[in-house]
Amino acid sequence: MALASSVMVPYVAYLRVYEPLAAFPEPERSHWARYAEREHTPTAQDEQRRALADLLPTPPVPVPVHESADAFVAVVDGVTCVCPWRTRLRGWQALEALEELLPAPVLDAALPPVVRRQAATDYEQWRERNPDARPWTRGATWHVPVRWFVLFDDEEREYTKSDQGSHLRYRTPMVQARRRVARGLRTLRDTLEEGPLIDGLVDVGRWLEEFHPRSLVELDYGGLVHAVPEEQLAEDRSAAEVAEGLAALRDGDGERAGVAYEKLSDRWRAVRERQFSS
Repeated sequence: MALASSVMVPYVAYLRVYEPLAAFPEPERSHWARYAEREHTPTAQDEQRRALADLLPTPPVPVPVHESADAFVAVVDGVTCVCPWRTRLRGWQALEALEELLPAPVLDAALPPVVRRQAATDYEQWRERNPDARPWTRGATWHVPVRWFVLFDDEEREYTKSDQGSHLRYRTPMVQARRRVARGLRTLRDTLEEGPLIDGLVDVGRWLEEFHPRSLVELDYGGLVHAVPEEQLAEDRSAAEVAEGLAALRDGDGERAGVAYEKLSDRWRAVRERQFSS
């Protein structure tokens, strides 16, 4: 995460899970309880600024030496929920994915092979001690994966615009997210052949099952708001288009499903093309 969400690929969307304090064992539960009582807690922008700072030294530090003790906080129906950053774990995972994202010469210039080998060794040793660890946040560069929108309803869309910039997110209870994943999978398996869309939704569903049932699930456009023209962002109804496409498939209307998918694809293709023109 530290690298993939900063200098090389600056525009990232996030899928986050906020778990209630009851989901955490002691002493971590007490730590997050005290943390949530702070008057001010760091923002997503603070997290990215810290990631950028790690890339300034020579050689760069692709993965933090210590795990972050920060989290995002949300209060859901009077229940405090937290989404731990787990910056170190996400940094290791992002580092593994870089070889598929960047040409070898570019990657070697940014992060020398010796640095990457040491990080890989550290991660392997850490995984042996923490085999069940998983991040509370997933990231996607230059787009929002179609499968993420399956988790949300258009009415859960929250778009705001202020002097600090635009913000677009969706939030839904975990029980709703799981229900929509299950229903979406049934529709896709009944109407389509096995493929990346089904595989990706299965993967998201398995990830969600690892969290407390009273958690909150959030899709945050993050830095993508800077890659989409303001008027398009204000009119973006991607979750509605995904829901429309799934409904059309259930009705056996392939043409209507194709129109919804084409609208969605055209929108995100235009965003991803900016990656190669910036």
